[in-house]
Amino acid sequence: MHLKRWITGLVAIPLLVLLISKGGTLIFAIIISIACILALWEYFGIVLYRSQSLSLFSFQLSAFIIGPAIIWAAYINSFKIILGLIILNLIVSVLISLPKFKFDSLVSEIVTKQVLGIVYIPLLISYLVLIRNGIHGVSWIYFLLFIVFSGDIGSFYIGSFFGRHKLCPAISPNKTIEGSVGGLVAYLGSGALFKYFFMPLLPWGLSILFFLSIGVAGQVGDLFESELKRVGNIKDSGTLLPGHGGILDRIDALLFAAPVAYLFKEYIL
Repeated sequence: MHLKRWITGLVAIPLLVLLISKGGTLIFAIIISIACILALWEYFGIVLYRSQSLSLFSFQLSAFIIGPAIIWAAYINSFKIILGLIILNLIVSVLISLPKFKFDSLVSEIVTKQVLGIVYIPLLISYLVLIRNGIHGVSWIYFLLFIVFSGDIGSFYIGSFFGRHKLCPAISPNKTIEGSVGGLVAYLGSGALFKYFFMPLLPWGLSILFFLSIGVAGQVGDLFESELKRVGNIKDSGTLLPGHGGILDRIDALLFAAPVAYLFKEYIL
């Protein structure tokens, strides 16, 4: 498993660097839209795994249309359109459910899960596009990815080798307090290194607060996806990335960290 993780990472990192640095904002938005659709597909596979409803297709189709639309609203930096699309999705989902409820009592539960999915994936991931399109966007994307992925690696390996005390066994029996602390240390260390070499003008005090905030948000995102998988009774969200699972397994921390990073970038640092 460890070898697969490293091989996948070594293959993916050069491609990721190329797309971020050379692809431009348009290509980046396209890649994020594709990731959004794949993550939504995995999400529905998790939360609707027990549903025998015949109503699923229309809800999923709505999500696959509105989800990327939110990404493109972020691409043109329109928060009003993003909010409007979220509201539209709720209205459309409810409208779809009304004629179906008489024949399918599960439809109201599907509405809830579909609306949550739109907020959880397209809305949160759209902040990557907002960051990329802003001032020094490329540097900030690298900054965020470097911190989050380093924290994920630190948490995984410290937890694997030194973990003794369970962090939240009802949600994830393999996650430990030691792994969580190791992850936060990795968030701090990697963030400090990146800041020192590439963003020396950022104030240290606020930067440390930024690293810790990203670390907490990332770990909460990781635990939330684990919670979903626990309910769905599955180990990984997919098999697209050998050693890592699915797209959602890879970006779960990033989804929660991206809005925090945007907040710090635009209003605090």
